[in-house]
Formats: sequence, C-alpha cells, structure tokens
Amino acid sequence: MIGTTAWYVVALFVCAVMIVPLLWMITIGLKSGTAVFDIPPKLLPHEWKWSNFVNGPKAIHFPRLLLNSFLITGLSVIGGVMTAMMAGYALARLRFPGRKLWFYLFVGSMLLPGVVGLIPLFQMYKSIGWYDTWLPLIVPAFLGGNPLFIFLARQYFLAIPYSIDEAAKLDGAGHFRIFTQVMLPLTRPAWLTMAILAFQASWNDYLNPLVYLYSSGKWPLSVGMAAFISPFAGKTPDWSYYMATNLLYMLPPLIIFFAAQRYFIQGLGALGSTNQK
Repeated sequence: MIGTTAWYVVALFVCAVMIVPLLWMITIGLKSGTAVFDIPPKLLPHEWKWSNFVNGPKAIHFPRLLLNSFLITGLSVIGGVMTAMMAGYALARLRFPGRKLWFYLFVGSMLLPGVVGLIPLFQMYKSIGWYDTWLPLIVPAFLGGNPLFIFLARQYFLAIPYSIDEAAKLDGAGHFRIFTQVMLPLTRPAWLTMAILAFQASWNDYLNPLVYLYSSGKWPLSVGMAAFISPFAGKTPDWSYYMATNLLYMLPPLIIFFAAQRYFIQGLGALGSTNQK
C-alpha cells in the first residue's frame, strides 16, 4: 500500500511538472499585453482576452501558413512512411545479395547528425533550381529519408511468420499483392507509429524551411511563428498574441496523437518483442 501510494505521488508530481508550462501558456494567451509582465505573476488573468486567438493569427496570416504546413507535412508523411515500409519489406522478406550490408548502412546512417549534410545538400538543391521551393522538404521523404523508420519496419516484418508469405504465393499472389494486402494490415501499429512521428517531425521542423525557403508566402507555421519574436519586427513582441497562436499551432499534433495513441503505444511496445535477425 505504501509503495503504491508513493508511485502515485511521483506520477502526480511528474504530471504537474509537464502540465504547468502548458497551463501557463494558456494563461498568457488569455491576458492582455501589459498583464503578462505583472509582478507578482497571476495564474488567472484579470480580464479574459479571447480576442488574442483572433488577432494573434491575423498578425502572421495564420490560414495561409497553416495550409502550407499541412501540404508539406502531409506529403512528407506519405512519402516517408510508404518508402520506409517498402524498404523494410525488402530487407526482411526478400533474399538478395548484400541484404545485411544495406541494413547495416541504414542503421549506421542513424549515427550521423542531420546538420552534417546541411551545407552540401543546400548547394545541391540550389544548383538544380530547388531553392525557395518545397521540393527539398518533400522529395527526400519519398527516397527513404528516415533510416529509423526503415529499421522499425524491418523489425516488424521479421516478426511475421514466413508461412504467411508461402500461403499467399500458393494462391498466386506476388510480392506487391503480399505487401499491400497481407503485410500492411498486419503491421498497422508500425506504420501508424511512423506516421505520428513523421507528422510531428515535419510539423515542428524549423531549420530546413528556414534554410531552403526565402519567400514568406511559402513558409510553414514553424517559421511563421518566429515572426512574433523576430528582431527585424522593430517592436517588442506581443507575448499574449504569440502564446495564443502557439496554442493553435500545437493543436493538430495533439489531436492526431490522442486519436491514434493506442496504435502508437502498441507500435513502440511491440518493437521490443520482435526478433532481432
């Protein structure tokens, strides 16, 4: 009884540490610009400024940036998950020379930080005319750009008995039909987990859009949010507008996570039980 109570106390403390910053964001988003700096700070605003959730997004043309983010993120998620599942299926279910070597190369590339290739990739994309376009943010996802997803897909496919492939081949199914009609339904937790992680990574990506996009009309929300606190704005940031808009910016990833959290947890949990081959 004492041990259980102690665990609950620790869990409540951790939850409070995680939730208090979010509650403080909500409080600032509902305050006026001057009330943000009140000393001592007040948890509840004296005057509830719901208009911040309208005026804040207007300041950065929120609808246009939101559409840009959805287009870039949606295409990146589709490309990243699709190519990772195809590569994982090939590495786990097909027999070809150098299969393990390719897998080791994929896993080894996970040790390299992404910033290492930033300068050569920028030079390459600029030389082929992709600078100030969305192509550097989308096309790499269609080329198996995330080795972690390939590793995750391979481990899931290895856990599926090969007898399923043999039964499907006896019915006249080829690899494409086995992959689309047999393997994808069996690995739903895996590719849903990848989709959630890919959505979060692309939605919150700030560095790549900042490097490759010059025109403000092509920015996603991750870059547009910086317009509130940019030193080139020439004025003091309105933190109430910023926090109100930031809360709206956080909604899509939260909605997607809570809608698919069962598959997300199942996908990460099952990864540890797959066979390492």
